[in-house]
Amino acid sequence: MCPKHEVKRFADLSTDETIDLWVTAKEVGVRLEQYHQASSLTFTIQDGPRSGQTVPHVHIHVIPRKKGDFENNDEIYDAIDVREKELKEKLDLDIERKDRTMEEMGHEASEYRALFS
Repeated sequence: MCPKHEVKRFADLSTDETIDLWVTAKEVGVRLEQYHQASSLTFTIQDGPRSGQTVPHVHIHVIPRKKGDFENNDEIYDAIDVREKELKEKLDLDIERKDRTMEEMGHEASEYRALFS
């Protein structure tokens, strides 16, 4: 998830934007954890290129977690790195992401819309 005001680095957000981003992340996390029947959440930010940030704007990964989803808990960070690099390559090549069909995304959007109503 990302703030409405697009900035490259976390420090570029105002105090109010920072508070709003984290409060929203908390609310989204609670609902996603319930929806996905998870038992925990991982919140991550890569802030700048040396941290692994490949999409050049502030965003928080809100990831519902379940027991055994990764053999070693910290492997999730490697998985995030791989996905971010794949996305960066696709964006750099100006190739539209086609991970899911419009029908699949529409269905997911409808479910999440109901979840957050």
